[in-house]
Amino acid sequence: MSKERYISAKEAWARKQVAKGVRPREEASDDRLPPGQKLTTNFPVLDLGIKPEIPLDEWTLNLAGEVGNPLNLDWAAFNALPQVEDVSDFHCVTTWSKFDCRWGGVAFTELYEHVRPKAEAKFVYFTGYDGYTTNVPLAQCLDDDVLIATHFDGAPISLEHGGPARVIVPKLYAWKGTKFVKSLHFLNEDKLGFWEIRGYSNDADPFKEERYA
Repeated sequence: MSKERYISAKEAWARKQVAKGVRPREEASDDRLPPGQKLTTNFPVLDLGIKPEIPLDEWTLNLAGEVGNPLNLDWAAFNALPQVEDVSDFHCVTTWSKFDCRWGGVAFTELYEHVRPKAEAKFVYFTGYDGYTTNVPLAQCLDDDVLIATHFDGAPISLEHGGPARVIVPKLYAWKGTKFVKSLHFLNEDKLGFWEIRGYSNDADPFKEERYA
């Protein structure tokens, strides 16, 4: 299943490249706003109260676990990977949503291709430099809009919004996207993250209002 999702995501990225970029949706239709959400044009900041300032020459992204090719990428190596841009909506469990967020960075599928997850890898466990953790099924990480973002609206992501790099998983509530990302571990069994062990839903689908367990 993961291989098929990977291929499908790569094909979707190719179509976007042929289209010469991703354009925001022209209309904010009602079916884009999940139940219980309110639309905002601001970008509220929610975190653990810790904003680690990691010098770029000390920043690394570790990819390990059930993979054939573990990697430890420094900032230069990470940014040397093919860069993508994607426009998606952002849904916070605290009931606000922001439409047409323009992110730039490295597609998860690009990292998947390099680390070559083993057949038994079914989940990805993300950690941040602030101590935050969360978990996402590997199959969902292979959607074509999932990326490790370093830019927002064409500018580097600020520290308050999780820079220099953060995870974006648009189809799930935003707590599934780790700020200040430090590592991705590919696991054969699920492992609950910071909010999941504190009563948040393990599935986090905004359109099903999967806020709490």
